[in-house]
Amino acid sequence: MKSRVTAQDIADQLGLSRNTVSKAFNGTGSISDETKDRILNKAIELGYRQYAYMDSKPLNDQIPISKEIALLTCNMPSPSHFGFHLLSTFEAVISKSGYRLAMYMVREDDIAAMNFPINFSPNTTSGLICMEMFSESYNQLICNLGLPTLFVDTCVMNPKSPLKADILLMESYNSVYSITKTLIDNNYKKIGFLGDKNHCLSFHERWLGYRNALIDYDLSYGEEFCILDKDSAPYSDSNWLSIRMKDLQQLPQAFICSNDYQAINAIRAIKRLGLSVPEDILIVGFDDSPESKIIEPHLTTVHIPNKEMGEIAANQLLSRIEAPESPFYTIHIQTQIKKRSSSGNIHFSEQ
Repeated sequence: MKSRVTAQDIADQLGLSRNTVSKAFNGTGSISDETKDRILNKAIELGYRQYAYMDSKPLNDQIPISKEIALLTCNMPSPSHFGFHLLSTFEAVISKSGYRLAMYMVREDDIAAMNFPINFSPNTTSGLICMEMFSESYNQLICNLGLPTLFVDTCVMNPKSPLKADILLMESYNSVYSITKTLIDNNYKKIGFLGDKNHCLSFHERWLGYRNALIDYDLSYGEEFCILDKDSAPYSDSNWLSIRMKDLQQLPQAFICSNDYQAINAIRAIKRLGLSVPEDILIVGFDDSPESKIIEPHLTTVHIPNKEMGEIAANQLLSRIEAPESPFYTIHIQTQIKKRSSSGNIHFSEQ
């Protein structure tokens, strides 16, 4: 193996084009989930620089079987995702305690059949970190293993059936409440929310912050300014999104989006309509992704301290492994509003 693995090496081994491999890494374009999984697994196997901290192979005989912490995920975070740096820091911390991180992709078929990935063995696993896992029934299945488990974000839960696990979340409610309040204080009364409010718990908390700010300021809350389609809808298609905007009885003065991915495509959709951001509509995202600093106009968003979250996640899971009977924690990590040009001249104070 060459000392430095390239995207072309991965493409050659899989019989794919380098462009297809780049799309999988960057989360762009249209490629199947199966192809994306093949590329990511091969990148991890070869030690490609973005995923060198991961191991997708089962433990061998030379490594103590009690020293594996498993990542279960439906979607391996790309470098643009807040979880990418979180996992890198997480791995660095657990490795100091003698643990290795192994990745297991959970596919749609696994969730439908309520099966674990083929190579995953609870008997050789000390703890679990779950990311991009938003099926309530499957998450309950994970918890029923009785292993020390931490979810980084999770599903919108039934209060009657809480997860028997620790949950780590970025603070979402207060930041979006503060953003909405500031818009109202600046005479923006027609504010919409864009994204599936029930896709995951963090999205739901963002939507609650938006909705409750409107209610608390005696603005009649309705969904006439919102686009709340299920996350399976083609939010990445700016043409589809522009059509959905045209279907609204009236465009809002501002859109608060569930994340930067939705916000960036909202900017593109608004341009398709012949309108401008922020002159015609203000846009606010969430995540502070690298793309938020590139899109024109630059995106007002909310910064997630992903590296710090990785350290907290590791320490919490290690503590859970040491004291499995201690009470479960739900931890919110403070976020920070990042003012950029997509919100015009509005100044957002720290929440």
